[in-house]
Amino acid sequence: MDWRNLRQHGDDRGAEFYLSALTYGQHLWQRGLAARALLAVDRALLADVSAGAPILSSWPLPYSALRWIMTHASPEALVGNPRVHYQHMAGRIKGPRADQQRARCWAAWHLARLVNPAWPGDDKHAVEEPGMDKTTTDLQEHGLPGEADLWKAAMMNSPQRRED
Repeated sequence: MDWRNLRQHGDDRGAEFYLSALTYGQHLWQRGLAARALLAVDRALLADVSAGAPILSSWPLPYSALRWIMTHASPEALVGNPRVHYQHMAGRIKGPRADQQRARCWAAWHLARLVNPAWPGDDKHAVEEPGMDKTTTDLQEHGLPGEADLWKAAMMNSPQRRED
């Protein structure tokens, strides 16, 4: 499996793309490529999956998966700083679904801050960092039904770090 599995969907970023991105993320994780796995799961998070899509019954939006990857990745495999990654992504989102995607990026940013509070933000990137309440409200207003609760559950449920 490689990037072509995502490319085969063309401009369609719906349910089939979503499943491909999740599957690709798992494939990358199994190969020890945590940073690339995180990016693939990001692609799934930002996909255009409609409320009630059958795929979401089996594979809900991947907030818990993002937290799991950030929690379990070794520092050597997790190249870069996820907090800065989501801060930059949230600040640069544009397009017709920008409000939804931005809310999801900030939700992932909160997960990164929770997983590793030592990851610094980018002080040079001038963007207003929302609090938990604002992120919850934005997910409720722009996300799928129940999405804010799904994110809150990922924030609350602490995955156990593996012992190497």
